[in-house]
Amino acid sequence: MIDLNDVRERPEAYELACEGKGIKFDVQGFLELDRLYRAARAKAESLRAQQNVVSKQMPRLSGEEKQQKLAEMKNLSVQLKQEQLHLRDLEDKWNRDQLLIPSVPLAKVPLGKDSDDNVEVRRWGKLPEFGFKERDHVELGRLLDIIDIERGVKIAGARSYFLKGDGMRLEQAVLALAMDLMQRKGYTLMACPHIVKYDAMMGTGYFPGGEEMAYHLDERDAEFYLIGTSEVSVCSYHLDEILEAHTLPRRYAGFSPCYRREAGTYGKDTQGLYRIHQFYKVEQVIICKADAAESAKMHAELLANAEELMQLLELPYRVVDVCSGDMGQGQVYKNDIEAWMPSRQSWGETHSCSTFYDFQARRLKLRYRAEAGETKYCHTLNNTLIASPRILIPLLENNQNSDGSVTVPKALRPFMGGQELIKAQA
Repeated sequence: MIDLNDVRERPEAYELACEGKGIKFDVQGFLELDRLYRAARAKAESLRAQQNVVSKQMPRLSGEEKQQKLAEMKNLSVQLKQEQLHLRDLEDKWNRDQLLIPSVPLAKVPLGKDSDDNVEVRRWGKLPEFGFKERDHVELGRLLDIIDIERGVKIAGARSYFLKGDGMRLEQAVLALAMDLMQRKGYTLMACPHIVKYDAMMGTGYFPGGEEMAYHLDERDAEFYLIGTSEVSVCSYHLDEILEAHTLPRRYAGFSPCYRREAGTYGKDTQGLYRIHQFYKVEQVIICKADAAESAKMHAELLANAEELMQLLELPYRVVDVCSGDMGQGQVYKNDIEAWMPSRQSWGETHSCSTFYDFQARRLKLRYRAEAGETKYCHTLNNTLIASPRILIPLLENNQNSDGSVTVPKALRPFMGGQELIKAQA
């Protein structure tokens, strides 16, 4: 949700935001709706005030004068009822439409249409040079008997899989390393609900507009949804709360299974573990004061944490500035981390680091009491720390050997009982 005073004061900035993000929204049309809504609300309040004035006069009146006031009261009541119906219709649309307004990207965000226009910032690590014909992660998984996509598809449909034996152990090791890093960094670890109400999905900006990407559970008395990221649960943790300024920033690391329908991606990344319906994720979330410099500092921290983990895993990666057309509705700035994936002969996104300013906090009614005593909306930020099994793609492919075995990165060995090699069982 956006500060509507800001929309009224500089509508052209929001028109440019819609254009840059590829979001179809009529800013001028909304401002006209906003004008009508506020006029109707003012009229209803005026009629109610007139009613109160006449009502206070009634006990002192009698005879014809009282009858005139009774008629006036009746007329005011009819007018107010009609205006309230009109106001309710306007208010419903006003409430719905303001949820569709995008935030304005920061000036440093590159303009562009999609991921092809993202701008590389830096790289880390050396790309592997194989002296043999390398295998992709699907072939490695089959050879080592650690990934079974065929049986996953057979029982759960497309974009499903089994991890077996050392495949499952490798995933657990990656997740354990990630949580261990967060613990050492002083983040509060959280095991999150992965079934949430509509308000949590709306509050974090996934609804309205993203319903087709979420799995919907239609219960008898309420509607619930499976989350696509623990960002939803962790950001909603302080729903409708006022935090004290001295307790900020709040740093959380949420762990959960995640579910995505991947609607609209038919035929895209259908092979292997890159784009699937169910996965595990450790998500970093920071809630801080409403200060641009503070948000920038927290963004850098989140990004550095993710880069540190990638370096512990010894995976070559690059950081990109995400362009306007590849950003979500609420993001004002975003970086992606992309790991080198030999089978694709390209970089594949593994992390997204996002700054929202107060976009989510306004929807969640998440505020803090500033030092002067006034309440302000918080700023929120999030970044993937790790998502699996997608991270297994670069882990397996970059660390493969000529015989099909895979070398376990040193940082993961303590979480795998000291195991140095994943190899086919005799």
